[in-house]
Amino acid sequence: MADKPDGKLGPVRSSTASRFQRRLAAGEFAVTAEIGPPRGADTAPVARTAALLADWVDAVNITDNQSAAVRLSSLAGSLAALGAGVEPIMQLTCRDRNRIALQSELLSASALGIPNVLIMSGDHPRHGDHADAKPVFDLDSTQLLKVAATMRDQGRLMSGGELKPSPTWFLGAVENPSGPPRTGSGEAGQDADDAVGKAVYRLASKIEAGAQFVQTQFVFDVPAFARWLARVRDLGLDERCHILAGVGPIRSHRALAHLARIPGVIIPEHIADMLAAASADRIMAESEKLCSEIIAELATLPGVAGVHVMAIGAQSAVPAILEQAGLPPSARAAQ
Repeated sequence: MADKPDGKLGPVRSSTASRFQRRLAAGEFAVTAEIGPPRGADTAPVARTAALLADWVDAVNITDNQSAAVRLSSLAGSLAALGAGVEPIMQLTCRDRNRIALQSELLSASALGIPNVLIMSGDHPRHGDHADAKPVFDLDSTQLLKVAATMRDQGRLMSGGELKPSPTWFLGAVENPSGPPRTGSGEAGQDADDAVGKAVYRLASKIEAGAQFVQTQFVFDVPAFARWLARVRDLGLDERCHILAGVGPIRSHRALAHLARIPGVIIPEHIADMLAAASADRIMAESEKLCSEIIAELATLPGVAGVHVMAIGAQSAVPAILEQAGLPPSARAAQ
């Protein structure tokens, strides 16, 4: 998607635009989901999950060694999703590669027909299954977005070397809009305002670098997300980048405790209490219902272009969640 001189989203070149990009450009509510490649030398699990989601989503994220744990590569997983008839969004982290390898991976994605790339910094190796691995982080996500946009739009590598032909992708980023819980007054409230302001600034920097769509961290507190979104709209950032709100079910009490420890994931007390009170065999059903209600609420907010459903290990629940939210498969098939 080319930017207009005023910085707003410009016309889509249909010859290079992904189906996901065209849907967003048309102003239609988009749905993406997430697939984690397997820990093994087999693409079949990715293909099976992609086929399950095919009628329900516009594209699927293929994670890149998520949580710093070794998996089949995002590139291989993306090709498997393509083969299953689902448009991939290849995640690419800065954690494991220097600028030479990152640019090579980007070129390979375009050459192999992967239309969407989402760039992120990545979790530190200390959190993964090879805690003693050396982190690279030669570039951060904002720097790599700028590199990728330059490769595509100017046909140049970081070194200045010319690319023939130039690659093509729809470029995405991630953002965490949540700050500490607000109190409405006093120091904590000011801290929350500062955190939200920093999140808006980060988003603006990523858009300036080349992000055309962004997927957010989990949203459980819709009013807090709406406050962040209002500041985003005040700056016109929603007119320069498509914003997809992150959502997902909580599979177990253990998963609930884990999510509550993730920086930036804010689960309101009434939601945490409700899920904690659910029995082990009911928490998934309760969280599916909650997720569908959050999606339906998010769909009414100005500036929300779609949702990104994160249900790793529970992708079979995604169709029911979307149907409960009023997003039937016909909406995807009609595009």
